[in-house]
Formats: sequence, structure tokens, C-alpha cells
Amino acid sequence: MTIVVRDLPPLARFVVVGAVSLYVVGGIVGLIVGLFAYPPTAWFAVFEVGIPGAIVGAIVGLLVGAFAITIRKLTHR
Repeated sequence: MTIVVRDLPPLARFVVVGAVSLYVVGGIVGLIVGLFAYPPTAWFAVFEVGIPGAIVGAIVGLLVGAFAITIRKLTHR
């Protein structure tokens, strides 16, 4: 079963996009930092930085989505 982002409710869409975006950015940053710190364990740094990034991205996506939905409802009255 595949989940398509456009089939999600609007708020969930913001949360998923925010989480995935910041997970990717955090993972890349973690890999770069890990390669400079200690290359044999650099792949663990991808998760050490990526997972907290995904959590922050989900929270930011939730806040932005709630704000966008509220503004849309207020302007379409």
C-alpha cells in the first residue's frame, strides 16, 4: 500500500512534508559532520541529526499547516 501525499488531509500533508524535508537536511548535515569527526561511524550521525530534525520538521509543519488552514478559513467566509 502506497501513501500518496496529495491524498492526505491538509494538516497531515504539512506535517509529512516538514518532517521529511528536515530529515533529509539533517541527515546530510549529520553525514558531513560525521565524516569530519570519525568516518567509520559517520552513518550513525545521519540518524543522530536526522531524527531530531524530522521531529522539529513535523512540529514546524504542524504549526505552519494550522496557521495556513486558519488563514484560509478566515478569508473564505
